[in-house]
This record gives sequence, structure tokens and C-alpha cells, in this order.
Amino acid sequence: MSATTRPDTRALFATVDTMDIPATLALFASDSRVVFGNGEPLHGIDEIRSGITAFYATIAGLHHGIVNEWSVGDDAIVEFKVSYDRKDGQQVTIPCVTIFHTDAAGKIDNYRVYFDVAPIYA
Repeated sequence: MSATTRPDTRALFATVDTMDIPATLALFASDSRVVFGNGEPLHGIDEIRSGITAFYATIAGLHHGIVNEWSVGDDAIVEFKVSYDRKDGQQVTIPCVTIFHTDAAGKIDNYRVYFDVAPIYA
């Protein structure tokens, strides 16, 4: 697969930032695997939908600011500063790294995100 089939990273995370679950799920292959931090892996669209829905229910909004990005073939590593709008009206910004792989169709089939969520709920 060429790098042109992988979703544009800025567009991908702009979609995530809308908190539009159907639009976000459209970025993933049906047999995707997603792992948030040290959580259990989510397998397939239904589990991913449930996980994203549960997480979004705990925040008022989010914005990914890309700090660095590395791409090798079908893999991407992206370093962020992610700002979360908390339900109490405050905002917290935390560092985050996401690693993802895309399949031949350009859909994400393996997605891992590493961050400490504690400040979001402090």
C-alpha cells in the first residue's frame, strides 16, 4: 500500500474531534483492533463503537494538536497534545501518542493510543 491510501492524519483526527461516532467508525476496518491505554482490546466495530461511546459520554469535547508524526508504509506514529473539555467546564491538555496501521483499503485495522487519563477526571 502506498502512503496515499492511508488517511490524512490531520483529517483523521479532525474527524475524531467532532465526536461524530459514525464518521469516526467509518475510518476503521470491520475487523479492527483498538486499545486505549492499558484497557482491554476492543475487537470489531461493535466493541469499538461501545468503547468510544462510553469515553465520549465522560467528556464535553476534545482537540488533537499534532506535535510530531512519523509514517513508515502502512504504519503511523503520532505525538499529540490533546485538549479535553471536561464536563465541569474546565479544560485539561495532556500528552498522547497514537500508533495505527491501515489495511490495503486505507482503513485503520490496528489502533493503539497511549495516554494518562487521570487528569481528565481529576
